[in-house]
Amino acid sequence: MGLDLYKLNHLIAVAEEGSFTRAATRLHLSQQALSTSVRTLEREVGVPLLERSATGVTVLPAGQALIADAHLLHGIADSAVRRARRIGRSEPERLRVGHTPAVTGDEVTALLRKHQTDPDLIIDVNQRYPDELVAQLLGGQLDLGLGRALTLAHGLAGTTLIRRRLNVAVATGHRLADREYLALTDLDGEEITVWGHPGRSGYTDLLVNLCRDAGFEPRVRRNPIQGTPPVTAVLDTEGVAFVTAPPGPAAGGAVHVRELRPAVHVPLQALWPQHSTSDARQAFLASAQGF
Repeated sequence: MGLDLYKLNHLIAVAEEGSFTRAATRLHLSQQALSTSVRTLEREVGVPLLERSATGVTVLPAGQALIADAHLLHGIADSAVRRARRIGRSEPERLRVGHTPAVTGDEVTALLRKHQTDPDLIIDVNQRYPDELVAQLLGGQLDLGLGRALTLAHGLAGTTLIRRRLNVAVATGHRLADREYLALTDLDGEEITVWGHPGRSGYTDLLVNLCRDAGFEPRVRRNPIQGTPPVTAVLDTEGVAFVTAPPGPAAGGAVHVRELRPAVHVPLQALWPQHSTSDARQAFLASAQGF
């Protein structure tokens, strides 16, 4: 049985709006036409997808599963159309890359430049928060995602490209700035700047657990300025930050990066839509392992 993408769109709208009335307005359909479409879809699938009540609708587990896969189907269809158009028009391939704030722009640039084998390849790079990154990969707006400690969502494939050494950034004048190197236990009592809230960011949780494994409960503070290079997070603060930048001065000498000993490494991951095709992405993944 083939699924009708239009009927899937109708189901998604009802689920997102929580009401046939609001969904019908959004889709510019009559409520009767929308209800008929969703009931037809339920008959085709063979199980109820929604629970209807006087106060609205509730998506049943079968409906949740179908909606999750519907987003994947739309992403695959969009990617297939773009690829066919590009080939038919003899246009250069475009690799759309997103990276989380935990991966610096310098890391991404170095990685892509080293492995760009096609001089005609167009590469678009943008920073995305983890949830947005995953949604755009699944929706077909991105071909490749780079991040750290990301959970592999349904419909995505992934691999660890490399593990980068973790260091510590402190502002000039901080009590730890003159140390040749630092141990994790030296950070006990320090305010540690992170980019995501604990429990809602896999990378923040990874850093918190490193501290706990070292024997202390870290004091964490989410950086109020998002999207800037990690080494700048400690400017004008008394805090410290975990970074992957090499040891030495940074931010024009206003920051010192100190080596962490013993060495601690964090993963640099690549994620991509499992059922989409991208020759450029495949070439990149084949060459980037162990960068």
